[in-house]
Amino acid sequence: AILGQSRDAAPYTRAVDEQEPQTLYDAAGGMAFFERLVDRFYDGVEQDQVLLALYPDHDDLDGARHRLTLFLAQYWGGGTAMYSDDRGHPRLRMRHAPFVIGQAERDAWLGHMVDAVRTGGLSPELEERMIAYFEMASTHMMNRE
Repeated sequence: AILGQSRDAAPYTRAVDEQEPQTLYDAAGGMAFFERLVDRFYDGVEQDQVLLALYPDHDDLDGARHRLTLFLAQYWGGGTAMYSDDRGHPRLRMRHAPFVIGQAERDAWLGHMVDAVRTGGLSPELEERMIAYFEMASTHMMNRE
């Protein structure tokens, strides 16, 4: 017999009360949370001339809403690769390279995203984690002084 296993017993398995760490995706409320987050964010974008100028089809932001929702759900542990399955590797900096993103655009984008996060009903810890990521990511997207 294998050490710690009787001849007729199944191999050691994880105890039922041991759980995988909960992802932010699950803790926030799953896909429904990310759909609402992105809706709140784009509600702000739709009123922002600095950001609307970056969208080739600024009269129809449905595609952008859909892509951002799938990306964020996947990034925060949604357990699916829906974004990657649909669009391939995120390559965020490359995908945003055609658009002029300076400090004003970064600050406007981040402002709307922070507002969307803060009105989402998350715990302070989850808010802090999300905002820290968005601060880093928005700065990384800058391609102009």
